[in-house]
Amino acid sequence: MSTSHGPVPANEMERLLALSELDIDYSDHQITFRDLAKLAAKVTGTRISLVNLLDSLTQWTISNYGFDIEQMLREDSVCQYTIMESEHFEVGDLSADDRFKNKIYVTGEPNVKYYYGIPLKTSEGLPIGALCVLDQERKTLEPEKIELLKIIADEIVARLKTHKVLENLKARLLEAGQTQKKVAHDIRGPLGGIVGLAQIIRDQGEQNRMDEVLEFINLIHKSGNSILDLAEEILDSHREKPTGESTSRASNGQGFTLMIFKDKLEKLYGPQGKHKNIRFRVQTSPLTENIHFSKSKLLQITGNLISNSMKFTPPGGEVAVDLHLLIDQARPILQISVRDTGVGISEENIQAILSGNASSTNGTGGEQGFGFGLALVKHLVDSLGGNINIASEPGIGTHFEINLPQNIY
Repeated sequence: MSTSHGPVPANEMERLLALSELDIDYSDHQITFRDLAKLAAKVTGTRISLVNLLDSLTQWTISNYGFDIEQMLREDSVCQYTIMESEHFEVGDLSADDRFKNKIYVTGEPNVKYYYGIPLKTSEGLPIGALCVLDQERKTLEPEKIELLKIIADEIVARLKTHKVLENLKARLLEAGQTQKKVAHDIRGPLGGIVGLAQIIRDQGEQNRMDEVLEFINLIHKSGNSILDLAEEILDSHREKPTGESTSRASNGQGFTLMIFKDKLEKLYGPQGKHKNIRFRVQTSPLTENIHFSKSKLLQITGNLISNSMKFTPPGGEVAVDLHLLIDQARPILQISVRDTGVGISEENIQAILSGNASSTNGTGGEQGFGFGLALVKHLVDSLGGNINIASEPGIGTHFEINLPQNIY
Protein backbone atom coordinates (compact mmCIF):
# COMPACT_ATOMS: atom_id res chain seq x y z
CA MET A 1 0.00 0.00 0.00
CA SER A 2 1.43 3.41 -0.88
CA THR A 3 0.58 6.96 -1.81
CA SER A 4 2.08 9.23 -4.42
CA HIS A 5 4.37 10.68 -1.76
CA GLY A 6 5.82 7.52 -0.27
CA PRO A 7 5.15 4.02 0.97
CA VAL A 8 2.90 3.08 3.87
CA PRO A 9 3.06 -0.38 5.48
CA ALA A 10 -0.10 -2.45 5.25
CA ASN A 11 -0.03 -2.81 9.05
CA GLU A 12 0.53 0.92 9.66
CA MET A 13 -1.99 1.25 12.50
CA GLU A 14 -0.57 -1.74 14.35
CA ARG A 15 2.92 -0.33 13.81
CA LEU A 16 1.95 3.04 15.30
CA LEU A 17 0.26 1.36 18.25
CA ALA A 18 3.44 -0.61 18.94
CA LEU A 19 5.47 2.61 18.84
CA SER A 20 3.01 4.39 21.13
CA GLU A 21 3.18 1.53 23.65
CA LEU A 22 6.84 2.35 24.21
CA ASP A 23 5.74 5.89 25.17
CA ILE A 24 9.03 7.40 23.98
CA ASP A 25 10.18 10.93 24.66
CA TYR A 26 11.95 11.56 21.35
CA SER A 27 14.16 14.27 22.87
CA ASP A 28 15.48 12.18 25.73
CA HIS A 29 17.59 9.35 24.30
CA GLN A 30 20.71 10.82 22.70
CA ILE A 31 22.90 9.45 25.50
CA THR A 32 21.01 6.17 25.76
CA PHE A 33 21.94 5.16 22.20
CA ARG A 34 25.06 7.22 21.56
CA ASP A 35 27.39 4.23 21.94
CA LEU A 36 25.33 2.07 19.57
CA ALA A 37 25.09 4.80 16.92
CA LYS A 38 28.87 5.24 17.04
CA LEU A 39 29.42 1.49 17.00
CA ALA A 40 27.22 1.10 13.89
CA ALA A 41 29.30 3.68 12.00
CA LYS A 42 32.59 2.17 13.12
CA VAL A 43 31.80 -1.42 12.19
CA THR A 44 30.55 -0.39 8.73
CA GLY A 45 33.24 2.21 8.07
CA THR A 46 30.66 4.91 7.35
CA ARG A 47 30.73 8.54 8.39
CA ILE A 48 27.15 8.74 9.66
CA SER A 49 24.82 6.55 11.68
CA LEU A 50 21.28 7.42 12.79
CA VAL A 51 18.76 5.78 15.10
CA ASN A 52 15.38 6.82 13.67
CA LEU A 53 11.82 6.23 14.85
CA LEU A 54 8.93 6.98 12.46
CA ASP A 55 5.50 8.07 13.62
CA SER A 56 2.61 8.93 11.31
CA LEU A 57 4.17 12.15 9.99
CA THR A 58 7.67 12.61 11.41
CA GLN A 59 11.00 10.80 11.46
CA TRP A 60 12.58 11.35 14.89
CA THR A 61 16.33 10.87 15.15
CA ILE A 62 16.70 9.84 18.78
CA SER A 63 20.47 9.42 18.48
CA ASN A 64 23.05 10.23 15.84
CA TYR A 65 26.72 9.97 14.99
CA GLY A 66 28.41 12.14 12.37
CA PHE A 67 25.38 14.26 11.51
CA ASP A 68 23.54 16.54 13.91
CA ILE A 69 19.86 16.07 13.14
CA GLU A 70 16.79 15.64 15.35
CA GLN A 71 13.82 15.27 12.99
CA MET A 72 12.51 15.55 9.44
CA LEU A 73 9.24 14.99 7.65
CA ARG A 74 8.67 11.28 7.20
CA GLU A 75 7.95 11.80 3.51
CA ASP A 76 11.46 13.27 3.04
CA SER A 77 13.24 10.34 4.69
CA VAL A 78 14.92 7.28 3.23
CA CYS A 79 13.97 5.23 6.28
CA GLN A 80 10.30 5.30 5.26
CA TYR A 81 11.33 2.72 2.67
CA THR A 82 13.36 0.70 5.17
CA ILE A 83 10.33 0.01 7.36
CA MET A 84 8.68 -1.55 4.33
CA GLU A 85 11.39 -4.23 4.16
CA SER A 86 11.82 -7.37 6.24
CA GLU A 87 15.64 -7.35 6.31
CA HIS A 88 17.25 -4.19 4.95
CA PHE A 89 17.05 -1.35 2.43
CA GLU A 90 20.14 -0.22 0.51
CA VAL A 91 20.74 2.60 -1.97
CA GLY A 92 24.15 2.70 -3.65
CA ASP A 93 23.83 6.29 -4.92
CA LEU A 94 21.06 8.51 -3.55
CA SER A 95 21.97 11.26 -6.04
CA ALA A 96 21.11 8.93 -8.93
CA ASP A 97 17.78 7.80 -7.46
CA ASP A 98 14.72 9.83 -8.46
CA ARG A 99 13.18 9.32 -5.01
CA PHE A 100 16.06 11.00 -3.18
CA LYS A 101 18.25 12.97 -5.60
CA ASN A 102 16.62 16.33 -4.74
CA LYS A 103 16.53 15.88 -0.95
CA ILE A 104 18.44 18.49 1.03
CA TYR A 105 20.73 15.93 2.68
CA VAL A 106 21.82 14.81 -0.81
CA THR A 107 22.15 18.20 -2.54
CA GLY A 108 23.49 19.94 0.58
CA GLU A 109 25.18 18.99 3.83
CA PRO A 110 26.12 16.26 4.55
CA ASN A 111 25.98 15.42 0.78
CA VAL A 112 25.37 11.73 1.34
CA LYS A 113 25.23 9.16 -1.44
CA TYR A 114 25.28 5.74 0.21
CA TYR A 115 22.52 4.45 2.49
CA TYR A 116 22.03 1.15 4.29
CA GLY A 117 19.15 0.70 6.73
CA ILE A 118 17.88 -2.09 8.93
CA PRO A 119 14.31 -1.93 10.31
CA LEU A 120 13.95 -1.76 14.09
CA LYS A 121 11.35 -4.41 14.84
CA THR A 122 9.39 -5.27 17.94
CA SER A 123 9.14 -8.88 19.10
CA GLU A 124 5.89 -9.04 17.08
CA GLY A 125 7.80 -8.06 13.92
CA LEU A 126 6.37 -4.53 13.69
CA PRO A 127 8.86 -1.96 12.29
CA ILE A 128 8.92 1.13 14.51
CA GLY A 129 11.94 2.74 12.89
CA ALA A 130 15.35 2.07 11.39
CA LEU A 131 19.05 1.96 12.18
CA CYS A 132 20.81 3.42 9.17
CA VAL A 133 24.36 4.21 8.10
CA LEU A 134 25.24 6.75 5.42
CA ASP A 135 28.35 7.95 3.63
CA GLN A 136 29.48 10.40 0.98
CA GLU A 137 30.76 7.60 -1.21
CA ARG A 138 29.51 4.15 -2.09
CA LYS A 139 30.29 1.30 0.28
CA THR A 140 30.18 -2.48 0.12
CA LEU A 141 29.25 -4.06 3.45
CA GLU A 142 30.63 -7.53 4.12
CA PRO A 143 28.16 -10.12 5.50
CA GLU A 144 29.79 -10.16 8.95
CA LYS A 145 29.39 -6.39 9.24
CA ILE A 146 25.73 -6.64 8.24
CA GLU A 147 25.23 -9.28 10.94
CA LEU A 148 26.78 -6.98 13.52
CA LEU A 149 24.50 -4.18 12.35
CA LYS A 150 21.50 -6.47 12.92
CA ILE A 151 22.72 -7.25 16.44
CA ILE A 152 23.01 -3.52 17.17
CA ALA A 153 19.49 -2.95 15.81
CA ASP A 154 18.12 -5.67 18.09
CA GLU A 155 19.91 -4.10 21.05
CA ILE A 156 18.33 -0.70 20.31
CA VAL A 157 14.85 -2.20 20.51
CA ALA A 158 15.80 -4.14 23.65
CA ARG A 159 16.94 -0.94 25.34
CA LEU A 160 13.75 0.85 24.40
CA LYS A 161 11.76 -1.96 25.99
CA THR A 162 14.00 -1.98 29.07
CA HIS A 163 13.60 1.76 29.50
CA LYS A 164 9.83 1.39 29.28
CA VAL A 165 9.89 -1.36 31.93
CA LEU A 166 11.92 0.83 34.26
CA GLU A 167 9.68 3.83 33.69
CA ASN A 168 6.66 1.67 34.49
CA LEU A 169 8.33 0.54 37.69
CA LYS A 170 9.04 4.13 38.65
CA ALA A 171 5.39 5.05 38.05
CA ARG A 172 4.22 2.09 40.11
CA LEU A 173 6.48 3.16 42.94
CA LEU A 174 5.19 6.69 42.84
CA GLU A 175 1.59 5.51 42.92
CA ALA A 176 1.71 2.39 45.03
CA GLY A 177 4.93 2.42 47.05
CA GLN A 178 6.38 -0.95 46.15
CA THR A 179 9.24 -2.54 48.13
CA GLN A 180 12.90 -2.41 47.12
CA LYS A 181 13.04 -6.21 46.94
CA LYS A 182 10.19 -6.33 44.40
CA VAL A 183 11.83 -3.62 42.26
CA ALA A 184 15.17 -5.44 42.22
CA HIS A 185 13.41 -8.63 41.15
CA ASP A 186 11.48 -6.93 38.33
CA ILE A 187 14.48 -5.16 36.77
CA ARG A 188 16.84 -8.16 36.88
CA GLY A 189 15.28 -9.76 33.80
CA PRO A 190 15.37 -6.80 31.37
CA LEU A 191 18.99 -6.03 32.30
CA GLY A 192 20.05 -9.60 31.51
CA GLY A 193 19.89 -9.04 27.76
CA ILE A 194 22.32 -6.14 27.92
CA VAL A 195 24.91 -8.17 29.83
CA GLY A 196 25.17 -10.78 27.06
CA LEU A 197 25.35 -8.40 24.09
CA ALA A 198 28.98 -7.37 24.54
CA GLN A 199 30.09 -11.00 24.59
CA ILE A 200 28.20 -11.74 21.35
CA ILE A 201 29.81 -8.80 19.58
CA ARG A 202 33.23 -9.68 21.07
CA ASP A 203 32.95 -13.21 19.69
CA GLN A 204 31.96 -11.88 16.29
CA GLY A 205 34.84 -9.43 16.36
CA GLU A 206 37.45 -12.03 17.34
CA GLN A 207 36.25 -14.45 14.67
CA ASN A 208 36.56 -11.78 12.00
CA ARG A 209 39.54 -9.98 13.56
CA MET A 210 37.62 -6.73 13.64
CA ASP A 211 39.66 -4.57 15.99
CA GLU A 212 37.31 -1.62 15.52
CA VAL A 213 34.45 -3.62 17.01
CA LEU A 214 36.50 -4.71 20.02
CA GLU A 215 37.61 -1.12 20.61
CA PHE A 216 34.02 -0.02 21.17
CA ILE A 217 32.80 -2.92 23.30
CA ASN A 218 33.32 -0.88 26.44
CA LEU A 219 30.79 1.66 25.14
CA ILE A 220 28.07 -0.97 25.46
CA HIS A 221 28.90 -1.39 29.13
CA LYS A 222 28.83 2.36 29.72
CA SER A 223 25.32 2.63 28.32
CA GLY A 224 24.26 -0.38 30.37
CA ASN A 225 25.47 1.49 33.42
CA SER A 226 23.18 4.39 32.56
CA ILE A 227 20.22 2.01 32.81
CA LEU A 228 21.56 0.74 36.12
CA ASP A 229 21.72 4.36 37.28
CA LEU A 230 18.02 4.70 36.48
CA ALA A 231 17.35 1.57 38.53
CA GLU A 232 19.33 3.08 41.40
CA GLU A 233 17.27 6.26 41.09
CA ILE A 234 14.12 4.17 41.46
CA LEU A 235 15.49 2.50 44.56
CA ASP A 236 16.63 5.80 46.05
CA SER A 237 13.19 7.29 45.53
CA HIS A 238 11.68 4.57 47.71
CA ARG A 239 14.19 4.48 50.55
CA GLU A 240 12.97 5.97 53.80
CA LYS A 241 14.04 9.55 54.34
CA PRO A 242 15.49 10.77 57.65
CA THR A 243 13.02 12.70 59.76
CA GLY A 244 12.57 16.19 58.43
CA GLU A 245 13.96 15.43 54.97
CA SER A 246 11.72 16.38 52.06
CA THR A 247 10.15 13.56 50.08
CA SER A 248 8.52 15.70 47.41
CA ARG A 249 9.01 14.71 43.79
CA ALA A 250 9.92 18.24 42.94
CA SER A 251 13.09 17.85 45.00
CA ASN A 252 14.34 14.70 43.26
CA GLY A 253 13.26 15.55 39.71
CA GLN A 254 10.63 12.84 39.34
CA GLY A 255 7.13 13.22 37.99
CA PHE A 256 5.66 15.26 35.17
CA THR A 257 4.28 18.79 35.42
CA LEU A 258 2.63 21.25 33.05
CA MET A 259 5.91 23.19 32.88
CA ILE A 260 7.90 20.06 31.95
CA PHE A 261 5.18 19.16 29.44
CA LYS A 262 5.34 22.65 27.90
CA ASP A 263 9.14 22.54 27.57
CA LYS A 264 9.03 19.12 25.90
CA LEU A 265 6.42 20.22 23.34
CA GLU A 266 8.32 23.39 22.47
CA LYS A 267 11.55 21.46 21.99
CA LEU A 268 9.97 18.71 19.88
CA TYR A 269 7.55 20.70 17.72
CA GLY A 270 9.01 24.20 17.66
CA PRO A 271 11.31 23.22 14.75
CA GLN A 272 8.32 22.00 12.73
CA GLY A 273 6.59 25.35 13.14
CA LYS A 274 9.76 27.25 12.24
CA HIS A 275 10.30 25.08 9.18
CA LYS A 276 6.82 25.90 7.86
CA ASN A 277 6.75 29.51 9.11
CA ILE A 278 3.91 28.83 11.54
CA ARG A 279 3.62 30.60 14.89
CA PHE A 280 3.70 27.93 17.57
CA ARG A 281 2.99 28.64 21.23
CA VAL A 282 2.30 26.59 24.32
CA GLN A 283 0.62 28.04 27.41
CA THR A 284 -0.01 26.54 30.83
CA SER A 285 -2.22 27.30 33.80
CA PRO A 286 0.05 29.14 36.31
CA LEU A 287 -1.88 27.97 39.36
CA THR A 288 -1.31 24.28 38.64
CA GLU A 289 1.80 24.21 36.47
CA ASN A 290 4.00 22.63 39.17
CA ILE A 291 1.66 19.82 40.29
CA HIS A 292 2.95 16.33 39.42
CA PHE A 293 0.88 13.87 37.40
CA SER A 294 1.34 10.82 35.15
CA LYS A 295 2.94 11.43 31.74
CA SER A 296 1.63 8.20 30.20
CA LYS A 297 1.06 8.65 26.44
CA LEU A 298 0.76 12.45 26.77
CA LEU A 299 3.56 13.24 24.32
CA GLN A 300 2.14 10.77 21.80
CA ILE A 301 -1.38 12.18 22.07
CA THR A 302 -0.47 15.87 22.00
CA GLY A 303 2.34 15.44 19.50
CA ASN A 304 0.10 13.81 16.93
CA LEU A 305 -2.45 16.60 17.30
CA ILE A 306 0.25 19.27 16.89
CA SER A 307 1.79 17.57 13.83
CA ASN A 308 -1.67 17.26 12.27
CA SER A 309 -2.40 20.94 12.88
CA MET A 310 0.99 21.93 11.45
CA LYS A 311 0.23 19.85 8.35
CA PHE A 312 -3.07 21.57 7.65
CA THR A 313 -2.07 25.13 8.60
CA PRO A 314 -0.60 27.30 5.83
CA PRO A 315 2.58 29.39 6.30
CA GLY A 316 1.90 32.49 8.37
CA GLY A 317 -0.74 30.69 10.41
CA GLU A 318 -0.74 29.68 14.05
CA VAL A 319 -0.92 26.54 16.16
CA ALA A 320 -1.66 27.20 19.83
CA VAL A 321 -1.57 24.67 22.66
CA ASP A 322 -3.13 25.30 26.07
CA LEU A 323 -2.50 22.96 29.01
CA HIS A 324 -4.69 23.04 32.11
CA LEU A 325 -4.93 20.83 35.17
CA LEU A 326 -8.44 21.12 36.61
CA ILE A 327 -8.38 20.07 40.26
CA ASP A 328 -11.78 21.31 41.48
CA GLN A 329 -13.53 18.09 40.50
CA ALA A 330 -14.07 14.63 41.95
CA ARG A 331 -10.98 13.52 40.02
CA PRO A 332 -8.37 15.90 38.55
CA ILE A 333 -8.61 16.37 34.79
CA LEU A 334 -5.78 17.27 32.43
CA GLN A 335 -7.19 19.40 29.63
CA ILE A 336 -5.20 19.64 26.41
CA SER A 337 -6.31 22.16 23.81
CA VAL A 338 -4.76 22.39 20.33
CA ARG A 339 -6.12 25.17 18.12
CA ASP A 340 -4.96 26.00 14.58
CA THR A 341 -5.78 28.46 11.79
CA GLY A 342 -5.69 25.77 9.13
CA VAL A 343 -7.98 24.61 6.35
CA GLY A 344 -10.46 23.01 8.73
CA ILE A 345 -12.16 19.63 8.86
CA SER A 346 -15.56 18.75 7.43
CA GLU A 347 -18.26 17.43 9.75
CA GLU A 348 -18.09 14.10 7.94
CA ASN A 349 -14.36 13.77 8.64
CA ILE A 350 -14.85 14.82 12.27
CA GLN A 351 -17.31 12.00 12.74
CA ALA A 352 -14.88 9.61 11.03
CA ILE A 353 -12.16 10.63 13.49
CA LEU A 354 -14.42 10.25 16.50
CA SER A 355 -15.52 6.84 15.29
CA GLY A 356 -11.91 5.78 14.71
CA ASN A 357 -12.20 5.66 10.92
CA ALA A 358 -10.10 8.64 9.89
CA SER A 359 -8.75 8.47 6.33
CA SER A 360 -5.68 9.94 4.71
CA THR A 361 -5.59 13.41 3.14
CA ASN A 362 -2.82 15.73 2.04
CA GLY A 363 -1.68 18.84 3.89
CA THR A 364 -1.21 22.42 2.74
CA GLY A 365 2.33 22.01 1.46
CA GLY A 366 1.89 18.63 -0.20
CA GLU A 367 2.79 16.80 3.01
CA GLN A 368 1.80 13.20 3.02
CA GLY A 369 -1.50 12.64 4.80
CA PHE A 370 -1.23 9.27 6.45
CA GLY A 371 -4.49 9.71 8.33
CA PHE A 372 -3.43 7.35 11.09
CA GLY A 373 -2.28 10.02 13.55
CA LEU A 374 -5.74 11.12 14.61
CA ALA A 375 -7.01 7.55 14.73
CA LEU A 376 -4.12 6.78 17.09
CA VAL A 377 -5.02 9.79 19.26
CA LYS A 378 -8.61 8.59 19.55
CA HIS A 379 -7.43 5.10 20.51
CA LEU A 380 -5.00 6.38 23.16
CA VAL A 381 -7.50 8.81 24.67
CA ASP A 382 -10.11 6.06 24.92
CA SER A 383 -7.59 3.69 26.53
CA LEU A 384 -6.86 6.29 29.22
CA GLY A 385 -10.54 6.86 30.00
CA GLY A 386 -10.63 10.33 28.48
CA ASN A 387 -12.64 12.05 25.78
CA ILE A 388 -11.94 14.15 22.71
CA ASN A 389 -13.97 17.00 21.23
CA ILE A 390 -13.40 18.53 17.80
CA ALA A 391 -14.79 21.83 16.52
CA SER A 392 -13.89 23.08 13.07
CA GLU A 393 -14.87 25.59 10.45
CA PRO A 394 -13.57 25.04 6.90
CA GLY A 395 -11.15 27.80 5.92
CA ILE A 396 -10.97 29.11 9.50
CA GLY A 397 -9.35 26.40 11.57
CA THR A 398 -9.80 23.50 13.96
CA HIS A 399 -9.92 23.14 17.73
CA PHE A 400 -9.12 19.83 19.42
CA GLU A 401 -9.88 19.48 23.13
CA ILE A 402 -8.89 16.42 25.13
CA ASN A 403 -9.82 15.69 28.73
CA LEU A 404 -7.88 12.99 30.61
CA PRO A 405 -8.48 11.91 34.22
CA GLN A 406 -5.30 12.07 36.30
CA ASN A 407 -3.75 10.93 39.53
CA ILE A 408 -1.82 13.84 41.02
CA TYR A 409 1.05 13.40 43.43
